[in-house]
Amino acid sequence: MSQDTEKQKEEPKRKQSFWRNMLSVMQASFGVQSQENKERDFANGSITGFIAAALIFTVLFVLTLVVVVKTVLP
Repeated sequence: MSQDTEKQKEEPKRKQSFWRNMLSVMQASFGVQSQENKERDFANGSITGFIAAALIFTVLFVLTLVVVVKTVLP
């Protein structure tokens, strides 16, 4: 346990990229987010980046579902 806290103290806080936020949002929405990634997100991510990624993901997901349904059902 003390090794984990030492690692966290040694690592400088880095801002996460938009694509890392988007990947985290997708993983979390499907329930496959690992504990390690979740902790990294809470330590380094900003709420605005996650909100933007979540909104974009939601819109794209809904549009994809609409296209699939319209394609399958005549």
